Amino acid sequence: MTSEKAQQLLDAAGVDETLHRLASEITAGGAGEGLLLVGIRRRGVQLARRLASILQDTGGFNVPTGSLDITLYRDDLHQIGPMPIIGMTEVPGDIDGDRVVIVDDVLFTGRTIRAALQELADFGRPRKIELCVLVDRGGRELPIQADYVGLTVDASARDLVEVRVPELDDESSVTLVSAAGAQ
Repeated sequence: MTSEKAQQLLDAAGVDETLHRLASEITAGGAGEGLLLVGIRRRGVQLARRLASILQDTGGFNVPTGSLDITLYRDDLHQIGPMPIIGMTEVPGDIDGDRVVIVDDVLFTGRTIRAALQELADFGRPRKIELCVLVDRGGRELPIQADYVGLTVDASARDLVEVRVPELDDESSVTLVSAAGAQ
């Protein structure tokens, strides 16, 4: 029998503070013309929109956002089943020559990011692609690292990092759910 232990890592204020710091770091890399934030469905989209709003409020930068649904680019698509649910991918305009920041909630194995890079290549050739994640939990299977990290968590492969966003979950938080092992 296994039991689980939940530990809140960030509350709503902590998430907000972390997003403001990430926005500041993205701005340091240049937030002028040609910056695009593209969130990975699901929660990366909401985080990208919040980052864009912060950039608008704090620096007056009007940063467009988009979304990627990487379902058809997954390397385990055959394991999902015969009828995967596919969401919308929306990339505003031509991305050739742009600085694109991919935004995701949790970075784990790197396979989601590999799929996002593959899908993004279908839309053009950006000048630069960067990665921003709210949580880096380690456990990489591919050589992918984030340029902007909100929180680094030491989590085992069996642990779960839950990111909640108000638009989908009615709250904003990050929780680590640890598998406590056999009893």
